[in-house]
Amino acid sequence: MSEEQPENHGIISQHRFMLLIGLTIMISVFLVGVALALYASSGAAQLDLSRPGYVSVRDQAQRSNSFDGFSASGTLDKAAIDEFRTMYTQQQENATNVDSFAGDVMSDKSLSIDAPK
Repeated sequence: MSEEQPENHGIISQHRFMLLIGLTIMISVFLVGVALALYASSGAAQLDLSRPGYVSVRDQAQRSNSFDGFSASGTLDKAAIDEFRTMYTQQQENATNVDSFAGDVMSDKSLSIDAPK
């Protein structure tokens, strides 16, 4: 019987599990950084009421549960199709009438947010 001698591997192959964990953490930190950069640069941070700086105004936000959407049940006839087309056209006009390059693209009016008076 011959004894097998351990092969001499490089340092990378000896610690490949730790290397895998380290690379995974580095990739995760990089992706979180990219996500935070996009969050800040897209303007979503300015609308996010869950941020700690907006605790005082969070209660003033009005919640609207009324959504006038197309009913998922009922008969499908010409009147229903016309109603859907009317609603679709109105929403399409609202979405396309906003000038994306205007300075007030993030204003309450452009975002269709009704400010409390």
